Amino acid sequence: MYAKGMTTKDIETHIMEIYGLECSDSTISRITDKILPVVREWQSRPLEEIYAVVFMDAIHFHVRSEGRIVKKAVYIAIGIRMDGLKEVLGMWVGENESAKFWLSVMNGLKNRGVEDILIACVDGLTGFPAAIESVYPKTEIQQCIIHQIRNTTKYVSYKDIKELMADLKRVYAAVDEPTALAELEDFDEKWSVKYPKIAISWRKNWANLSTYFKYPQAVRTLIYTTNTIEGFNRQLRKVTKNKSVFPTDESLIKMLYLAMIDITKKWTGKRKDWGVIHSQLEIFFADRLPE
Repeated sequence: MYAKGMTTKDIETHIMEIYGLECSDSTISRITDKILPVVREWQSRPLEEIYAVVFMDAIHFHVRSEGRIVKKAVYIAIGIRMDGLKEVLGMWVGENESAKFWLSVMNGLKNRGVEDILIACVDGLTGFPAAIESVYPKTEIQQCIIHQIRNTTKYVSYKDIKELMADLKRVYAAVDEPTALAELEDFDEKWSVKYPKIAISWRKNWANLSTYFKYPQAVRTLIYTTNTIEGFNRQLRKVTKNKSVFPTDESLIKMLYLAMIDITKKWTGKRKDWGVIHSQLEIFFADRLPE
C-alpha cells in the first residue's frame, strides 16, 4: 500500500475498514522503516563494468528539515547495459540540483565497479558535463534536446510558438550536423530580432547538443532525449502525488524505493531494435569494448 503511494493515515483507515484492526501511523512508519537497510544495500550493490548509455536527471520534492519545509533534489541514474536491459543504478537525496552532487554520484558509480559509460544523457545543468568528464573522461555527453527546447522557448509568444517550433525542428531533426548548423543560421536570421537568446543558447551548448548527429537513426532515437528517465520520473510522481511534504529524507527514499521496485518489475525485455544499436556501438566504441 505504501509502495502505491497511500499515506500512513490512508493505510491506517484501510486496515481498520477491512480487518477491524487498529494500526497507528507511527506503527506503519516503523514497519516500513524495515525497508531502509534493504535500500542501503541496494544503493551500494556492485554494478556492471560498462554501460552503453546512462540517463541522469533530478526531480524535486518538499521535505521537512529542522522545522522548515525545504525543496530537495532526488538524483536518479538509469543505465542501459550492453545486453540491452535497463536498470536503475541509484537514487540519491541531496540539496537542490548541483554539479558538485552529481560529481559525488559519478564517484559512487566508479566505486561500485562502473569502469566506463559510453554515452551519458543529461539535462542542461551548468557544470554537469565537466563533473562526468572528470570521472569518465572518454564518455560522450549528449545534452537532452527536449530540455534545451523547453528552456529556450518558454518566453516565446503563443502567436509565434507554432512557426518557431517548426523552424527549430529543422535544426535538431536535420540529417547531419552541417545541415543542422545551416538551419540554425537560417533560424537565427529569421528570429534573432524578436528572440535573440534562442540561437545564442543553442550555439553555446552545441558541442553537447550535437553528439547524436554522428550516430545512425537507431542510436540517435535512444539518446537525443532523456525520455527514458522522464517516463520513470512521471511514474514516481504518480505514486508520490498524495504527499505534498515528506517528514524526513528517509520517508522520501523509502517510498521512492518501493515505487521503483514496483515500476521496474515490468522492465523484463530489451529494446526491440537493440541488435541494431549494439552492432553500431561495437563499431563506434571498438577500442573501449572487450573483444
